[in-house]
Amino acid sequence: MKRGNLKYNQRPKPPAVLGSKVPAILNPTDDDISLMLAAQCHIGSKNCESAMLPYVWKRRADGVHLLNIGKTWEKLVLAARIIAPMAPEDIVVISARPYGHRAVLKFAANTGVTAIAGRFTPGNFTNYVTRQYKEPRLLIVTDPRVDHQAIREASYVNIPVIALCDTDAPLKFVDVAIPTNNKAKHSIGLIWWMLCREVLRLKGTVPRTPDGWNVMVDMFFYRDPDEIDKELEETRLAKEAAAAAEAPVGTADWDVAGGATGAVGAAQAGGLDWSAEPAAEGADWAAEPTGAASWGDAAPATTSWE
Repeated sequence: MKRGNLKYNQRPKPPAVLGSKVPAILNPTDDDISLMLAAQCHIGSKNCESAMLPYVWKRRADGVHLLNIGKTWEKLVLAARIIAPMAPEDIVVISARPYGHRAVLKFAANTGVTAIAGRFTPGNFTNYVTRQYKEPRLLIVTDPRVDHQAIREASYVNIPVIALCDTDAPLKFVDVAIPTNNKAKHSIGLIWWMLCREVLRLKGTVPRTPDGWNVMVDMFFYRDPDEIDKELEETRLAKEAAAAAEAPVGTADWDVAGGATGAVGAAQAGGLDWSAEPAAEGADWAAEPTGAASWGDAAPATTSWE
């Protein structure tokens, strides 16, 4: 079977790397690729949707599909180019998956978009009576399978959707799919961090240099509440130990077995009469008082008013 002058199976195939069509400045660096591999962004699942096959590089012997890192970067840059020209108040980022809660909140804090971390209330995009009603022009989700309610409502009102998609993610109503591992906390945090950095670079907020953006990727990672409580407890104990080490040594302790000494000790033993007249100049303060009434003496006779 021929088509024109070339056979059908001999027609030139499209280039594997679509990044060649964009400026070289948008190409990933070695550090970017190393970070994506270290965060296991290329690790997919054992199941694979037919629509995600173009993004799969190979399948391991254990049945796990591996994603093409080059296509992940291409779609990430494409998503950033869509987000950058839009007004931040017209964009909503959603993550019902707990591993993406902190990532979407940090993304919203750095770009000014609206974040919904946690359960998506049905009717947010379709029921104008609800208190949280929104009319965004773009929706970005962490997992199409978990955030299916938001994607379905977006399809009712013609809102384009950008999604982080694993190999088993359904692509129905998804306009731009970023192929990545959306089940691990490090891969989710890294992709949101890279997307935020690329958006800020395209807007001109941060320079396109290795140290142009001083926000670490760790800020986008999910943190276990138990680990946070443990770190706070360790910090508190360390501060208490430091305060105890800096406390002055040799202070008087009035509760020691030896008790107080000097005049205070004599007063506690009942040896001094505090109602006595002050001694003359040069008198011995340690001597026993003389001529003063004792507290144990009989009370003087009282006179009657009659």
